[in-house]
Amino acid sequence: MIKQADYDLVILGHFAKDKLVYGDVEQDALGGAIYYGGLGMSHFNIRTAVITRLAKKDFNYLKLFKKYDIPVYPQESDVTSGIRNEYILDNNLNERICTPLAFAGPFQLEKIPDITTKIFHIGAIMAGETSLELICHLSKKYPKVSLDLQGVLRIRENGKLIFKDWPHKKEGLNHIHTVKADNVEAEVITGKKDIIAAAEKISEWGPKEVVITHSDGVMVYVEGMIYEAPFTAKSFVGRTGRGDTCIANYLVCRLSQSPLESVRFAAAATSIKMEKEGPLVTDYQMIVNRIKNQQ
Repeated sequence: MIKQADYDLVILGHFAKDKLVYGDVEQDALGGAIYYGGLGMSHFNIRTAVITRLAKKDFNYLKLFKKYDIPVYPQESDVTSGIRNEYILDNNLNERICTPLAFAGPFQLEKIPDITTKIFHIGAIMAGETSLELICHLSKKYPKVSLDLQGVLRIRENGKLIFKDWPHKKEGLNHIHTVKADNVEAEVITGKKDIIAAAEKISEWGPKEVVITHSDGVMVYVEGMIYEAPFTAKSFVGRTGRGDTCIANYLVCRLSQSPLESVRFAAAATSIKMEKEGPLVTDYQMIVNRIKNQQ
C-alpha cells in the first residue's frame, strides 16, 4: 500500500516583517513566500504546511496560519527577516529598490521536519536561507522540489540587496523540478534578456518546468512548449507577493491540470491578488470567472 503524502504543498522560507514604500508613504507589512503563498492556499482544499525561521518574540505572528489550519514548523532565530521595498511609481509598480532590514539566518538541515508532500517549494526571500546541501537533500526525499530563484540570486551586499549569478546553478538546478523567476532574475542567471531564450537555457540545466513572471503576465516552458497567460489586474495595490502567489497557484493546479490550464489559473489568481494588499483572498469560482476574461 502506498502511503498518502501528509501534504499537497510544503513551502519553506523566512517569515518577513517588511516595509513598503510608495513615494512619501511608508507602511509596515508582513511578507515571504510562506505568507503570500501559504495563506493564499487557505481558501482552497489544498493540504498546505510551512517551514520557517523567525525570532521567538515574533512567534505570535504564526497564529495567522493556525487560524486557517495551516501547520507551521518554525525554527528559532535571533531576529526576523525583513526587506524595505521602495516602489517606482509607474503604472504597474514593476520596479522596486530592495534594502535588507534583517536576516534570520540559514535553515538548519537537522531541524527540517520528517514530513511528506507532493511538492516541496523553496521560497526563500534572499540568498543564504538555503544551501546546495539542503537542496540536494530535499531532492532525494521529495518527488518534486520547486525553487524560487530570488532565494539564490538576491544577495545582501554593503547594506543593499542586489542580484548576482548563482555559482552552483548547474549542480543545484539539476535537482529542481520546477523553477520560478521573474524576467530580471531569468536574465541574471542566463545572461539572456528574452524570457523564452532564458527559459530554454534554464531547462538545459535540469528543471522540467520553468515559470517566469513579467509585468504583463506569466510564461511557462515545459518540454519545449511555451504556455502563456496575461495578468488582468485592475489595480496593483497588492503588487508585493505577486511571484509567491503565482508559483503557489501554478504548483497546486499542476497536480491535476495541464501546463496551459495551470498557467491560466496562476495568472488569474495572481491578478485577483494584486488588486488587494495581503495574501490572496478568493474562491475557485472567482478564479474561473477571471480565466474566462483572459481568453
